[in-house]
Amino acid sequence: MRSIAREVNEDNVMSIFGVGIRPSIRLTWISVLAVIIFTTIVQAGNAHAQRPELAATPPMGWNTWYAFGCHVTETDVKNAVDALASNGMKASGYEYVNLDDCWQGKRDKEGHIHSNDRFPDMKALGKYIHSRGLKFGIYSSPGPETCGGFTGSYGYEKEDAETYAGWGVDFLKYDWCSAGKVYKPNQVDLAYEKMHQAILETGRPIVYSLCEYGMDAPWLWGPKIGANLWRTTDDVSNRIDFQEYARMMFVAFGQDGLQGYAGPGHWNDPDFLQIGNRGLDLDEDKTQMSMWSLLAAPLFSSTDITKLTEAQLAILTNREVIAVDQDPKGIQGRRISQIGPVQVWVKPISRGRTAVGLFNSGESPLPASVNFHEIGYSHPVHVRDLWAKKDLGVFKNGYSTTVPKHGVVLIEIQ
Repeated sequence: MRSIAREVNEDNVMSIFGVGIRPSIRLTWISVLAVIIFTTIVQAGNAHAQRPELAATPPMGWNTWYAFGCHVTETDVKNAVDALASNGMKASGYEYVNLDDCWQGKRDKEGHIHSNDRFPDMKALGKYIHSRGLKFGIYSSPGPETCGGFTGSYGYEKEDAETYAGWGVDFLKYDWCSAGKVYKPNQVDLAYEKMHQAILETGRPIVYSLCEYGMDAPWLWGPKIGANLWRTTDDVSNRIDFQEYARMMFVAFGQDGLQGYAGPGHWNDPDFLQIGNRGLDLDEDKTQMSMWSLLAAPLFSSTDITKLTEAQLAILTNREVIAVDQDPKGIQGRRISQIGPVQVWVKPISRGRTAVGLFNSGESPLPASVNFHEIGYSHPVHVRDLWAKKDLGVFKNGYSTTVPKHGVVLIEIQ
């Protein structure tokens, strides 16, 4: 800006307008032009500064898949929208309403995708979601078919991105599925890049979520092709034997070592929250919510939220726990110790604080502890229990407690 202002003088103001200017009004013209230039530059800078980074913190919301699978309808989605808006979840940060697989119909002669008869008007559905102060997410595949056997985006990336933008879509989950039939193993990033470029050309900000199950290490190349999050693993639930806790902990503990690839705008994604679905008790629900928050993971509920119990809803909406996940520093937590089935995970958060999770995957209550010196504290610290929402006092060297079977104690120290 200084270089522009330096060039604004009486002579070049006269040459800009191509006419002579009487000395008595030169100063006025100079002042007006300088104000115009300054205002334009400031407004342009503000416009850039005010556009928030997509997924600056891990996205939060609701997804249809584990709740309804391929039987999902528009009514199911609208009911979830109403529940989110009224049950405290929206107020706690859940903002995306994401329609997963099985919404697709056929393409018209111009190649534009249409929804099937369970979703008669997708643009109207998007408006309904937006009218409740929420955001609209959708699903497709870089292959010719989705996982559910519906129409994918292969060869129609531009048309689909334009359609999504026209419907007011804010989030796209892009699932690998049949893409392996049309792309070579070394073309995975290329397949995802095609849709990213198509999204950019629409001019609409759309959070871009890759789902290729961690097969080709998407944390290495995901940011380069514009991804905001990427699945690091297979599904957290198989919905067959409902050994949900064992599967969840296998997924969660496998995230250690990926912390260097997460941060504002790009996140490791270990799949959806199972709270409210069959297979987990309340201690196990707290374990998943705690672990996902320490991992700075996207928080997407995927259950029929109209049927949540008060206790389940309280877990999903615990703002102190959510604040660990949504901390603006965007640091993914890491494991610092393991003794048998007891693990300790830590996550540095803002204002010199640290969140600590003590997890017990054993079959009975077990003791667990954290040594403050090992995580960088050489002085007494305040300890708060985030599930009890209770200050526990000042501790000098460490903290010890008993963790229930399949449970967690989540503390914040400062």
